Amino acid sequence: MSFTVHGLPVSRGIAIGRAVIVASSRVDVAHYFVKTEQVQAEIERLRSARKTVMEEIVKVQRSLGEMGPNDAHPELSALLDVHLMLLQDEQLTSGVKHWITERHYNAEWALTTQLEVIARQFDEMEDPYLRERKADLEQVVERMLRVMRGVASPVAAPAPVPVPAPGKGDALFDPTVDVPLVLIAHDLSPADMLQFKQSVFAGFVTDVGGKTSHTAIVARSMDIAAVVGARSASHLINQDDWVIIDGDAGVVVVDPSPILLAEYGFKQRQGEVERERLSRLKNTPAVTLDGQRIELLANIEQPEDAVAALKAGAVGVGLFRTEFLFMGRNGKLPDEEEQYQSYRRAVEGMQGLPVTIRTVDVGADKPLDRTPVRAGEDHLNPALGLRAIRWSLADPAMFLAQLRAILRAATHGAINLLIPMLAHASEIRQTLALVERARAQLDQRGLPHGPVRLGAMIEVPAAALTIPLFLRHFDFLSIGTNDLIQYTLAIDRADEAVSHLYDPVHPAVLHLLANTIAQARAAGKGVSVCGEMAGDVAMTRLLLGLGLRSFSMHPSQILAVKQQILRCDTAKLATWAQTVLAAEDPAALMAD
Repeated sequence: MSFTVHGLPVSRGIAIGRAVIVASSRVDVAHYFVKTEQVQAEIERLRSARKTVMEEIVKVQRSLGEMGPNDAHPELSALLDVHLMLLQDEQLTSGVKHWITERHYNAEWALTTQLEVIARQFDEMEDPYLRERKADLEQVVERMLRVMRGVASPVAAPAPVPVPAPGKGDALFDPTVDVPLVLIAHDLSPADMLQFKQSVFAGFVTDVGGKTSHTAIVARSMDIAAVVGARSASHLINQDDWVIIDGDAGVVVVDPSPILLAEYGFKQRQGEVERERLSRLKNTPAVTLDGQRIELLANIEQPEDAVAALKAGAVGVGLFRTEFLFMGRNGKLPDEEEQYQSYRRAVEGMQGLPVTIRTVDVGADKPLDRTPVRAGEDHLNPALGLRAIRWSLADPAMFLAQLRAILRAATHGAINLLIPMLAHASEIRQTLALVERARAQLDQRGLPHGPVRLGAMIEVPAAALTIPLFLRHFDFLSIGTNDLIQYTLAIDRADEAVSHLYDPVHPAVLHLLANTIAQARAAGKGVSVCGEMAGDVAMTRLLLGLGLRSFSMHPSQILAVKQQILRCDTAKLATWAQTVLAAEDPAALMAD
């Protein structure tokens, strides 16, 4: 029967496909697709794990047989017989083989997927005794997973079965899958999301998350339909259900009727026509009706994203989020040479257009897997802790390596160096000193380096309220509206429980934004917005009216914003923007 699940719309568009559930309680199970030539090896891994578990159980049964009559437990022996039968159950073995051969799931993913399928059948049984056998099945699967991970069993310590890691670019990618797939998960890390850029998924849904969590940001970067904060979606939706994701309305339709499928299919085709129409604006200059030239820049996460930036007509990169180079590396951070090559590829990929590289911004919803949780910190809010420039200054060796890599890459093209989350004069002094030290270190090693323009991100109220300090030390400012809104309103933007309070047009936010733009322009310094507000067409008119002339957003948003710019008269918008600033309820005027 058809039903709907409601969440937050974070990436526009319609996606229709079969559900792929990765939101298992077994969160440590790897999920990736395998290539055709790897299918048989995955099946063999599964058989080997099953054989090992069966041998463990038989060993326990033998030990029971050696016990005295007062020590042996007939119930335990019977239970072990049940486990042996479950291991040989045709539905389990053939089902897992199906997921591997037909969907190219890795063995662990296939095993947990089939567990969910069979577990639902147990749940529907009327006999209480049979329903409880689901726990036995779960125990059997857990034992097999433990063997495949090479984790010692409490019964035996078998030799670890090698688990082939997905190759670079192979994770969650299977070109042989034709049926549309949509991902349903409890949550996705930014590193996970980054893998999906080459995936087969047409859209995704998560139980948690907010509109400006980095999971949502990367979803928009993928230009696929997505809904976050859908609470119990991963529990309500079953493996292989047909699902419609309405990224415009934040609605997920499960098991839709033929009429609904037809209706959403039409909407999907309409969206494709609109994207085609927008693509014709690629080479049209972004100039307003009154002749104001607007700079439209791209936000990127990887050097290879430069291709999409150029394709969308970006005139440069306004934000290269370097932290994605640091993620998903099992604790081994990129060294100077690896970073240099990455930054160089980004610069060369932009074919002479400027690239703004932000130093690593980890912490909050972008943790590094090498960073341990310190004693007593598990209850703390990471958004207020050691993150961004604070983290870099706490690890000068790492920071200097990144600075050297960026300065070396500047010999290949125009680079702007952007520092995140500055708030104190002492942080500014330390940062500038480390930039100079990095230059001196390169000179000592005889390595060439180029000039860079220095910029500061304005993303905490303390920075927005002390703009003259920043203008004295930096060549340009970049406003990170995501964090600025979060910190101004005391809203954790990744928490769906309070995400409804996240308000880009709150009067306090607008005044900080307007003041920053006005002071930077008065000082003759460049200022841009690189947060999600820049790519929101509902905010374009207001930002233009406040005097903003440089927008940085994901490439997929550039053409829609350009279309809005071409219809605007900034002289008229300036008067209207002041009215919005003075309003008690700016949102009401924005809707007019």
